[in-house]
Amino acid sequence: MTASPALSLYLALSARGAGYGRRVLKKRLEAGREDPERIGEREGIAGLPRPDGRLIWFHAASVGESLSLLEVIRRLGEHDTGLNFLVTTGTVSSAGILAARLPERCQHQFVPLDIRPFVRSFLDHWRPDLAVWTESELWPALILETRDRGVPVLLINARLSERSARRWRWLPGAARRILAAFRAVQAQDDVTAAALRKLGLPADRLAVTGTLKEGMPPLPCNETERVRLVRRLADRPIWAATSTHPGEDAVVASAHAAAARSVLRLMLILVPRHPERGSEIAAELRGMGLSVAQRSAGEDPQSDTAIYLADTLGELGLWYRLAPVSFVGGSLVDKGGHNPFEPAALGSAIIHGPHVRNFADIYARLDAAGAARTVRNADGLALAVTDLSRPDRRAPMAYAAWELCSSGADATDKALALILDHLPAAAGSG
Repeated sequence: MTASPALSLYLALSARGAGYGRRVLKKRLEAGREDPERIGEREGIAGLPRPDGRLIWFHAASVGESLSLLEVIRRLGEHDTGLNFLVTTGTVSSAGILAARLPERCQHQFVPLDIRPFVRSFLDHWRPDLAVWTESELWPALILETRDRGVPVLLINARLSERSARRWRWLPGAARRILAAFRAVQAQDDVTAAALRKLGLPADRLAVTGTLKEGMPPLPCNETERVRLVRRLADRPIWAATSTHPGEDAVVASAHAAAARSVLRLMLILVPRHPERGSEIAAELRGMGLSVAQRSAGEDPQSDTAIYLADTLGELGLWYRLAPVSFVGGSLVDKGGHNPFEPAALGSAIIHGPHVRNFADIYARLDAAGAARTVRNADGLALAVTDLSRPDRRAPMAYAAWELCSSGADATDKALALILDHLPAAAGSG
């Protein structure tokens, strides 16, 4: 295979990058972006013992990617009770959410920085029998060091945006060498598959299987808390705006104020993508003259509360169960949109903005099926919320979305089959 000077330089710097990596981690700690109790894991120092027996290692970037793996891991564990699992991610938020939701015989660690001494320390300890990457986070040293130890490496649920594909096309040799490390790849859609082929992935290693998010079970929730809030909110009409980003909160609030003039006692549950922005958002909303209750401050919605600011992690299942209509954020600003399967699985009608490139295929299918509605500004959002406050208008949308999103569980079946096909046999078997 043709050498890649850029990749060779990167790997050479990575081999000598321990000092640089520790400086990066120090800055991230100071910024609150690392867990000080587990910072050693980012240097490849294990925080847990390796279990005996075969170990499948899954790597995912953050919350959404890791949650999409849980059903695959659960079913693998049921198939073979001798298997153990490791999930690595790179964010503190993902660690917090996974802690309560990992299946049996599954552990979480923070992924080491892509510094070769850190990577080697990680691999020396965990010694995975199979490595499974998901979506699009491709760390060169981590992938190539794993492959060089003879560990089969797979990529499932692959997603590559046009923007990412353009960046990789500037480094064709590097992309080709990294992709060559994967024995097989399952792509979410045809767009990703075409991009991967252009980057040099052999067609015989590639299959389009859909997204694992279609096969995810509904998000969990605290049933006691759901019942409490239902009683507290009585019969108030509710809608939710979830995974919102800077630039969307004020738009959503303006839309709510307009819709509330037509829908008596309407309340919005606002769920920012990054809960640490909660106090800043609360101040902004109160500055607009809106009554706000902030969940992270222990405040409950009152009879006159306009917006319940749900600035917490891991409670989306609760909010989607309470709200029969949901705007999914990251789509009125150019963030690429967020997962529509979660509200669809829980019977919430879906509204979204135009910027949904991260889930372009599924949003196109939802829109075509009349299962979601696109809006472009506060006025459009207000009109959609007002219209969908009528049960006879939202119920057909919610059912169509549920039917479409619950029909894709075969992506999980295909991932399971691929993993089992490449999993080395247990020592002494056969």
